[in-house]
Formats: sequence, structure tokens, C-alpha cells
Amino acid sequence: MTDTAPRAGLPFLAGRPGSRDRDDSGSMTLELVVWAPGLLLIISLLVVAGRVSSANAAVEQAAVEAARTASIARSPSAASTQALAAARQSLAGQALQCTDVTVAIDTSGFNTPPGRPATVTATVTCPVRLSGLTIPGLPGTRTVTQTAISSLDTFRERS
Repeated sequence: MTDTAPRAGLPFLAGRPGSRDRDDSGSMTLELVVWAPGLLLIISLLVVAGRVSSANAAVEQAAVEAARTASIARSPSAASTQALAAARQSLAGQALQCTDVTVAIDTSGFNTPPGRPATVTATVTCPVRLSGLTIPGLPGTRTVTQTAISSLDTFRERS
């Protein structure tokens, strides 16, 4: 005997031979199990991208601070010392946790005689820890390097 009474909401299936009620219970759970790992991976990758992006901005700001500080120093040795301190202070102020900060200062512009344009270049390298994020296959650190250039005063005496 077939059920010929129309089903609520599905009148087009009423009385069709071979139509049967399908039990969809559990299909949402199965879809969640299938989609959840992919969504978690995407969210995790966004967190990693955000951390690396903010690290790039912080290291770039530290390089700018180091170059500017070196350009107003009176001697190459003072420029290197003050630039290193400025870079470390800038990174500490931005709460970036580098495993080891490296600051390279090119002070060859101090050898240029006054009256000629010269620059100081600061390169800041910071390995950023990514190991705090629990993502399988993620490297422990990512090295971020930024360079900034600042002009020396053209007419100031240099030593």
C-alpha cells in the first residue's frame, strides 16, 4: 500500500512511486566535521599572516628610528651605538618579541666631505617567534628584515 496523502511542504512528492522519506538527521554534524578543520586552518593562517605583517611594520619602524638616530649623530661610532639603542627601544616599545635583534649601520656617509650629499643606512633583522601558535608544520621562527635610509646634514661638519 502506498501513501497517497500529500506530505507537508513537499506536495510534488505525494503519491510518487519510489519516493520515500529520507532521514537527514546527522547530516549537519557530518558537514561540521568535514568543514571545521578547513575553517580552523584558514583562521590559523590569518593569525600567522597578521603576526608577520605586524612584525614587518614594527621592524620597519625600528629601522627608520635607527637610521634617523644615526643621521643626527656626530661620529660614525656614536651613530652605530645610538642607532642600535634606538632600534632596540623601538622594538621593545611595540612589544615585538624577537629572538635576536641584529642592527647593521652603514656609516660610510660620514666619510663624505661637507657640502656633498650623504646618507646613513640602517638594516634591522628580527627573527619573530611563531612557535606560540599551535599550527602543525609551521616553522618556529620567521626572519623579518627591513632597511631604512636617512640623509646626513649636507653642510654639517663630519668627523
